[in-house]
Amino acid sequence: MDIFTAGRDFVRRDARVLERRLFTAIFEGADPQGVVDALRGFQNADGGFGQGLEPDKRCPDSLPLDVEVAFDTLIAAGARDEEMVRRATDWLAQVANADGAVPLCGPAVEGYPRADHMTEWTYKPDLNPTAGLVARLYQLEVEHPWRDKAGAWAAAELAKSLPEDAHAMHEALEFLEHSGDVDLDRIRDWLPKLTNYRADAADPTYGVTPLQFAPTPDSVWKQLFTDAQLEAHLDRLIADQQDDGGWALTWQPPGPAATLEYRGIVTVGALRTLKAYNRL
Repeated sequence: MDIFTAGRDFVRRDARVLERRLFTAIFEGADPQGVVDALRGFQNADGGFGQGLEPDKRCPDSLPLDVEVAFDTLIAAGARDEEMVRRATDWLAQVANADGAVPLCGPAVEGYPRADHMTEWTYKPDLNPTAGLVARLYQLEVEHPWRDKAGAWAAAELAKSLPEDAHAMHEALEFLEHSGDVDLDRIRDWLPKLTNYRADAADPTYGVTPLQFAPTPDSVWKQLFTDAQLEAHLDRLIADQQDDGGWALTWQPPGPAATLEYRGIVTVGALRTLKAYNRL
């Protein structure tokens, strides 16, 4: 069975409704409104997203991390629902600090099953996810006072220093691209300093890879890497497909259901990347 068919069968069999609808929108030409409809079940009355949309915590409360996943899903599907996005951004404005920054999560996660890494560090307002959320609002073409305020804060922070963690750098690169501040030399020199960055395709451990920084060949950040680096990571991505057709995780979600849900997310993501680089 080929890579795509095996991945498709995994999604059809084991992924949740949201990723199944996302798959059909991306690969089968289905109406992306189906993705919007599936996302509605994760949007709370306060406008934020929760209900374990990001599966590493089974918390029903609205969290900025879940808002980011919702925005990512809309973008991936090519779906637009301005009211949905605006309600979520109104909620972000309500929970942001005086500068407009928001955290990934909050103490609400402590009352529910969660992955081991979901601890106090996620409660601090930071570039991750603030910068990334601002960038996604630009992609979704939704103007909002919070976007402008948080964007000004993110720009000031990045002018002072780049983040030391690869996840935050990923958010920063999304922001810098949409703010027009593309300094390739500065970013290239900083990459070796990052924690949680998996530059070597042979490294089996957890980490952000060049393919996450440059998920498509037309990404402005593709120039940070050599063709050989990207090809090696694409080869590794193909090799990491499991016998059941899905991709495995390099971390431990809070339970079997969360594991399958996250595998559905990363499997659709892997197929998107391979398609973008003409490797399917």
